[in-house]
Amino acid sequence: MRPLILSCNTGAGHNSAGKAIREQFQKRGVDCPMMDALAFASESLSRFICNVYVQTTIRAPGVFGAFYRASEATSSPRVRSISYLANTGYSHRLHRYLEENRIDTVIMPHIFPAESMTHIRKRYHIRVQTYMISTDYDCCPFVEETSTDAFFIPHDSLAGEFIRRGVPEERVLVSGIPTAEKFASKTPKATARAELGFPEKTPIILVMSGSMGFGHVEDMVRLLRNRMPDEARIVVLGGNNERLKASLRHAFESDRRIEVHDFTTRADLYMDACDVMLTKPGGLTSTEAAVKNVPLVHTDPIPGCETDNLSFFTHFGMSVSGKDLPETADAAIRLLTRPDLQRAMAEAQRRNTNARAASDIVEYILDHAAR
Repeated sequence: MRPLILSCNTGAGHNSAGKAIREQFQKRGVDCPMMDALAFASESLSRFICNVYVQTTIRAPGVFGAFYRASEATSSPRVRSISYLANTGYSHRLHRYLEENRIDTVIMPHIFPAESMTHIRKRYHIRVQTYMISTDYDCCPFVEETSTDAFFIPHDSLAGEFIRRGVPEERVLVSGIPTAEKFASKTPKATARAELGFPEKTPIILVMSGSMGFGHVEDMVRLLRNRMPDEARIVVLGGNNERLKASLRHAFESDRRIEVHDFTTRADLYMDACDVMLTKPGGLTSTEAAVKNVPLVHTDPIPGCETDNLSFFTHFGMSVSGKDLPETADAAIRLLTRPDLQRAMAEAQRRNTNARAASDIVEYILDHAAR
């Protein structure tokens, strides 16, 4: 078997899902490279599209949300979208790579490579199995114009929407969103805090701003500081947003209860160490926290799929939120001080996520290939 994971750099979640799948292939002794689909057009184009995505979501989230909803409204199996046509532009290079490397299986945690692979299979009639993985709790635009051998989705309550949007029922497989193995296990809180240098007994509120530092983080930290118990501490993971981190460190330099940390690959350990976590409702980070059974508060979503993620999590009791920043901060403090609410949320998270999603997906693909 010669699998390939095709992802995109528009948001860290797609790559995180791809890496979780690659981790499971490697555990089984199967080499599985992971590549940026847009790089087959050009590295510079991939960087440009990623930068446009990041800047739009930071500076004009309403524009991004309007575009996302318009894409949902116009998505149709009868008319090829601009997105589909754009992703056929590099299909000849991708096809050549597949042939030269004898790739027989392609896994895609993003719609762009799914559109390109749909075109390649129709035009070149190659025998390659394709699998798409949803990394959000919705049915993304343009699913109708793709054709894959299976579509792995996060939850059975979403199956009807995928079927209505044109995915054959027998190809809709409920797996959960794949996460790295380190999120499936839990480091004891005392151990996690010792490793991170945190005090053992102090209540800790973890604020995650995403890999690029999205959200009204400084305003939220101020609100939390004014509401939390005197002995509590706020830890902010500022990602790669140097401007945000500098602003936070300047604003709170005299308050020893507030720490601003740089980008880390040990988010799992921070989750184990905290008492309550606040994050925007990205599909992967939210799933990682839910798999860890972390008391979870969702902050303002980037309009679009994150709005749907927020609705999903709050509907099933897997997180709490508020209609504005003060209400969200109140919800966070209430969760921090109510062990009964934390226990109920952890139970809801266990019922509605699958810590073995990556393993289950890879087992299905290997079994399908064998048959």
